[in-house]
Amino acid sequence: MRVIAGLYRRRVLESLPGEQTRPMLDRMRETLFNILQLEIEGAIFADLYAGTGAVGIEALSRGAKQAIFVEANSKALKVIERNLETLGAKAGARVMLGAAAEKVSLIDADIWFVGPPYDAHKEYEKTLAALGEKGAKLVIVQHRKTYDPPELPGVLESYRKVKMGSNALTFYRPPATAEDTEPQA
Repeated sequence: MRVIAGLYRRRVLESLPGEQTRPMLDRMRETLFNILQLEIEGAIFADLYAGTGAVGIEALSRGAKQAIFVEANSKALKVIERNLETLGAKAGARVMLGAAAEKVSLIDADIWFVGPPYDAHKEYEKTLAALGEKGAKLVIVQHRKTYDPPELPGVLESYRKVKMGSNALTFYRPPATAEDTEPQA
């Protein structure tokens, strides 16, 4: 696994052996950051269920001001810390051990990436509910193509879905208000 583009381009990242984490495929990560290219510069990026940290590290590499990594597995957290140390990226990072849904209230971020284990449907629900309560402005959820993450009417609504192989990314934002949709003079 490697960083796709930016400051740390082509640098190799350490992975956690076994199947405790599910790293995002390079092609999907590239697609995600191509979509976010106008929003990532100077943003605070939260990588929930961070695994190896590849998504948050890609955000830092492409100009995010800070990446916040939340991971419940202490072994995976150590891999994230080693990857950040190897890249010299610790200054722009914050690493948190614990359940993602419980950490949301402690984080202020511009962009939230949610990538729990695919079969952990309750994690999707709890984390999206917490992000809705938080008032998140942009949330991206990685999931199985055959799974539809929950809609949270009035809080967050999906506005885009990108499918790639057996995976998908669903993008959420707060519902548009009349002010958002009126033409500006």
